[in-house]
Amino acid sequence: MLTQTRYEHISLTEDNVPILANTTMKVIELVLARIAYGWSPEELHFQFPHLSLGQIHSALAYYWDHQEEFEQEIERRLDRVDRLQRQAEPSLLVARLKEKGLL
Repeated sequence: MLTQTRYEHISLTEDNVPILANTTMKVIELVLARIAYGWSPEELHFQFPHLSLGQIHSALAYYWDHQEEFEQEIERRLDRVDRLQRQAEPSLLVARLKEKGLL
């Protein structure tokens, strides 16, 4: 079951995760692409042609209106990645490169 928001193209899942309406794309996925690559709405549309500019602008407006929540979620995800990287064994390739003094 989805809950409509005041943003025309944004719905909330049962877990209150904002997604682009009529898609399975989470708003945070689009926001992370914007942050990571510095893409404009037009470039986001080029990269995600299944999304309309209206959907993209609505997702970005939702992000700006809920920026603190998104920043906390992004930080939580980065912490998890750091934790997993520390726990992971180095790959054979990394070990070989280190042996050769290339890393």
